Amino acid sequence: MFLMSELKFTKSHEWVKVEGETMKIGISDYAQEELGDIVYIDLPEVDDDVTKEESFADIESVKAASELYSPVTGVISAVNEELEDAPELINSAPYDAWIMEVKGTVDLSELMTKEEYEDFVKSEA
Repeated sequence: MFLMSELKFTKSHEWVKVEGETMKIGISDYAQEELGDIVYIDLPEVDDDVTKEESFADIESVKAASELYSPVTGVISAVNEELEDAPELINSAPYDAWIMEVKGTVDLSELMTKEEYEDFVKSEA
């Protein structure tokens, strides 16, 4: 499994990448593999508030529908509009296909490092 070392991960399989004052958020390679072919994502709205551990979007695949949970609290500053017409980008490049960008307090202390996440995924299998 390929994971970028600058990312932090949640137990619900979202990733966070801090870029200056914002945080990009997406789903892990493991999550997209478990979902299968992604066919739809209900993107949140720019300027909406998100709260850590609360749902911010729904994602659907040929196998299942799932909720996505925010790893941080803040205000959505951008959404990846490419995903509206091409949600399958998450399958082909889960660490490039970010879902939303959030401005907020950067407290990633409860999130897992790459190594911790890899161990967590192994323990779930």
